[in-house]
Amino acid sequence: MARKKSDDTKPSKPKTQRKEKWVDNVRYGRALSLDFFKRNAWLMLVILVAVLSLIGLRYKTKTKMSQIKKLQVELEHAKSDKLKQKAEYMTLIRESEMRRLVNEKGLGLQFREQPPYEIDINDIHD
Repeated sequence: MARKKSDDTKPSKPKTQRKEKWVDNVRYGRALSLDFFKRNAWLMLVILVAVLSLIGLRYKTKTKMSQIKKLQVELEHAKSDKLKQKAEYMTLIRESEMRRLVNEKGLGLQFREQPPYEIDINDIHD
């Protein structure tokens, strides 16, 4: 007959005792021992390089974004300056073309430096 070996089996530890052992290991520094660091040095090195790379990438992105914003503002100023210069140029071209046509036709007209005066009708009657 086969005997049951209930005598030889070890009683299982209660869950609270296992939890306390884990907490004690962390608390007294046994969980993060030198052996842990030796076994996982390559993993920690990879994680450290990845974190530093992400920080560097974020810094590079932030500096590039600020440079882009600065250049966009500069571009807007250049566009408005271009429009102003174009309007000034077109005014000069129109005026010189008009002077050429007046001289060509011999009309004897001159451009006034001052704008015409505006006379109020009420001032005349008083």
